[in-house]
Amino acid sequence: MRALILVLDSVGIGAAPDAALYGDDGANTVGHIAEACALGDADNAHRQGPLHIPHLVELGLGEACHLASGCRPPGLKYRASTVSHFGCAIEQSRGKDTPSGHWEIAGVPVPFDWGYFPKTVPCFPRELTDALCEHGGLPGVLGNCHASGTEIIARLGSLHMQTGMPICYTSADSVFQIAAHEEAFGLDRLYALCLIARRLLDPFKIGRIIARPFVGSSSEDFTRTYNRRDFSVPPPEDTILDIAAADNRDIVSVGKIDDIFAHRATGRNKKGAGNDALLDCTLHGFEHLADGGLLFANFIDFDTIYGHRRDIAGYAAALEAFDTRLPELLARLKRDDLLVITADHGCDPTWRGTDHTREQVPILMSRARVTSRVGQRFGFADVAATVARHLELRPPRHGAPF
Repeated sequence: MRALILVLDSVGIGAAPDAALYGDDGANTVGHIAEACALGDADNAHRQGPLHIPHLVELGLGEACHLASGCRPPGLKYRASTVSHFGCAIEQSRGKDTPSGHWEIAGVPVPFDWGYFPKTVPCFPRELTDALCEHGGLPGVLGNCHASGTEIIARLGSLHMQTGMPICYTSADSVFQIAAHEEAFGLDRLYALCLIARRLLDPFKIGRIIARPFVGSSSEDFTRTYNRRDFSVPPPEDTILDIAAADNRDIVSVGKIDDIFAHRATGRNKKGAGNDALLDCTLHGFEHLADGGLLFANFIDFDTIYGHRRDIAGYAAALEAFDTRLPELLARLKRDDLLVITADHGCDPTWRGTDHTREQVPILMSRARVTSRVGQRFGFADVAATVARHLELRPPRHGAPF
């Protein structure tokens, strides 16, 4: 009897009821991707035609979309060939960021407002950048604004290599991001600088400091690497990971789960360069997961590579690639294993800007001992409550099991 939680980062399925407060009323990551594919607007060298994700559809993704938005996306019509349990969830936490979404999935809605930086230039307080330069031994910083990561690295990467000044920027999320060249600046030095920033930014209630290393010699070939690291504040209460660890359960975390939970109760962490490698890590971790164990995985490419870059065709291809490999995991499930596939927020590639979108998320389950509909849930924490019941752990403070 084991449990797996797979977070398809940013795979939202329709605007949340309060999306208008975030400027996201009408956003729908999966729905708009499927519509673009059906119209032939998401064809490229890697994929063509309607969105083809039959295994996710069989688990009920199309029906979950219908619950969330009232519309069933093109090509996602449900074929009831197997018993599936699906639903959707509305986030309780404010914001539309990674820590809030993941913490709530793990049973801890965020009860406070994160700190954010204004859309001014410069956007960071002078005392903050002065302290960062002093403690980090820096001649200064570049950027100091809201920006797309790939755009600002292309624009300032060469100047960074010439001056030794790191590129500091933010977004609509509660983040302070530091981009630096892995060789010219040094990867270990970048991580050390992020630890300094983490300490300096705690009073500002900033959720994450993100190290954004890149390689290349010019704006023509600068490329961000998978050596990214997130330096998060720890969750304010016990998550399902803490509860499992307290009961001496086997825990495997895959991808950036370890960083998101500030390395607390994350067990054996496995990292991989991209979704395909992360699925390999998931399969390996699940194969060695003890009875009563929990595996928690994040698949980051949907968000980082395609959602934020508003790459509709790339996002569609990533969904199809994940779906193609999903049977490898499903075939390994035993009768009493529970698999939950969900998401942490949206990042609609058809939407304006480059930020996350405030959306509902899918809940897809396989091999679950469930007798009732999942339906529409108010709160991602219901996932943690369900996993706790399945693993016969004490329930988290928040959430109700399906």
